[in-house]
Amino acid sequence: MTNVLTENKSSVYNRVPKVTVDFWLIKLMAVTVGETAADFLAENLGLGLPLTSLIMSGLLIAALILQFAKKKYVPSVYWLAVVLISVVGTLVTDNLVDNLGVSLEFSSALFAIALAVTFSIWYAFEKTLSIHTIYTTRREAFYWLAILLTFALGTAAGDLAAEGLGLGYLTAGLVYGAVIAVVACAYYIFKMNGILTFWLAYILTRPMGASFGDLLSQTTDAGGLGLGTTITSIIFLAGIAGLVVYMTRSHDGREMSDELNKT
Repeated sequence: MTNVLTENKSSVYNRVPKVTVDFWLIKLMAVTVGETAADFLAENLGLGLPLTSLIMSGLLIAALILQFAKKKYVPSVYWLAVVLISVVGTLVTDNLVDNLGVSLEFSSALFAIALAVTFSIWYAFEKTLSIHTIYTTRREAFYWLAILLTFALGTAAGDLAAEGLGLGYLTAGLVYGAVIAVVACAYYIFKMNGILTFWLAYILTRPMGASFGDLLSQTTDAGGLGLGTTITSIIFLAGIAGLVVYMTRSHDGREMSDELNKT
């Protein structure tokens, strides 16, 4: 904090967006694309999981390098990184389950523990998990690691509910949606801690989005609506692009850190 305060406050910005309705809309679409695009690349294009994982990981690294270089929130750059990290998070889980034979139960537990450890270390160093104060490289590194783990965890948990527990894609999506509604009520009505409820909702939107993504893209024999991964991915990518354009035009993406504004 001391080092930050020695800088000109007007040049230090929060590097992630404010939590608004459009934030949650684009996040839900991004997690759906993560599920369908991973399947499209690995199966429809015949690239296979290893090659798809290698290509998408390389693109993600490039996007994160650009994101870190900006040192402020730029909608197009930030959401590109989110879409790519959603795809990679899905591929991480798919590789564990499909290639290495790790069960969905173990994968879910593994990523939950890894996420808890990440949050613990993040808090130990920074004394906050707030996304309103991501203005240093270290905080941003913790942030993106946590995001990656939420996507990997959400993929495993979504598949576990829909396939492992036999709930089906629609029921699983509705169950996760109901839990998110409970979290929202806890925040708005019972004034539950905002940081805790944000991360709970962020984690839960991943399996909900994955379940609805599978519902749209999977064949009717598999319990889906049969739109296919290509059409589903195109629909949601178009929605994401439209929202990014709206975000870019509605503000310049230079939100000052809330913590700096208070000093």
